[in-house]
Amino acid sequence: MQSETQKKSSSSWEDTLTSYFKPKILAMLALGFASGLPFMMYFSKLSRWLADAGVEKSTIGFFYWIGLAYALKFLWAPVVDRTRIPFFTRKLGQRRSWMLIAVLGTVIGLALIASWQVEAGLGILVIGAFVLTYSGATLDISVDAWRIESAPNDEQANMAAVYQLGYRFAIMAAGFAMAGADVIGWNNIYFLMAALMALNIIVILYIREPFHEKRAKTIGLRAAFKANVIDPYLSFIERYGKWTLTVLALVALYRLSDFTMGVMTQPFYADIGYSKTQVGLITGTFGPWPLIFGAFISGFSCVRFGLMRTLIAGAVLTIITNGAFAWLATQTDASTVKLLVTIGADNIAAGFVGTVFIAYMSSLANRKFAATQYALLSSAYALICKFIAGFSGILYEAVGAKNFFLLTASYGLPALIIIFIIIAKAPDAAKGITTDNE
Repeated sequence: MQSETQKKSSSSWEDTLTSYFKPKILAMLALGFASGLPFMMYFSKLSRWLADAGVEKSTIGFFYWIGLAYALKFLWAPVVDRTRIPFFTRKLGQRRSWMLIAVLGTVIGLALIASWQVEAGLGILVIGAFVLTYSGATLDISVDAWRIESAPNDEQANMAAVYQLGYRFAIMAAGFAMAGADVIGWNNIYFLMAALMALNIIVILYIREPFHEKRAKTIGLRAAFKANVIDPYLSFIERYGKWTLTVLALVALYRLSDFTMGVMTQPFYADIGYSKTQVGLITGTFGPWPLIFGAFISGFSCVRFGLMRTLIAGAVLTIITNGAFAWLATQTDASTVKLLVTIGADNIAAGFVGTVFIAYMSSLANRKFAATQYALLSSAYALICKFIAGFSGILYEAVGAKNFFLLTASYGLPALIIIFIIIAKAPDAAKGITTDNE
């Protein structure tokens, strides 16, 4: 006969599993895909296309700065949070209307990139990249707000895990896109990805608009600016007080290792002899499953052991698995098995870290200012990480692949130290235990 503890534990595990099949969480799967595809086609696959076209690695690194749109999105997040789009907001609601406009922008951006011809210079590519990244960042703002508003705090880890799963399906699609570039060329692949992105319009029309707390109307530009821009940020500072900078420092540094090494992985694969087909098939078929595994293990860990312990585990995994690329750099043959091991280990860590990181930032955001505060948090890490990543090409060429990956792996240490400080001394709010939006 089962004890009460065993029954409770069994029921709890069943509740955790069944919660993944709620309609709103399943919708998160599609929205994760929609957010992931523009990001992957810009930050990962475009760097390989540029490398194939003979563009210098330093230029590829600086080209990464166009993606600072994802870091600067806090600047227009208040607009997405409060501004109504004529006709569309009345028909679809605040979150879905902005999702629709953003998806249309990503389609246009992908199509512009698809029209690029190497001999014509980088002009049209730069324009397409700007449209793609700023539209993708706007899509992230609206999707993040929809996620936070659509589920209570105790479901945010599950929402984050499923979001990561959708994101990994986008990585899978991008991986197949890379393999397909060997067959039909990069231009046709980007046109195909534009068409795939357009399908997300159907999802946006299907999902429900979440409940929004009614806000008092403001009269005058100054009052509107205070209510829409100043108040959300003041609310965040008032909540965390003297720990505000510490929390922002953790958010800013937690993913630094992944971002700085990530921009050079595709040129690195080319340098050591891996073909687009090898890399594309591995990242497209094998690669997502370790990511999915890591994401769901992280979701369970958040529920069972708490956010902070899971953040520690993620930081340690990142340091170890990013260092695996340094090992790969010492190998003399382009072994598919070695590439599988390296990508597999890195992807488990990426899935694990991505889920707990999203859950932690979601727990820090006040539901009343969901889009604005979450954009502030995501911008805190994106701004620093992407700026430093812009120098990755110069660093890679200066110290070599092995030392480059060892150095970027070490970037995970400061975040680990901050986590221990927060656990030891910070209030519960900084640990994501209590929130204003419960």
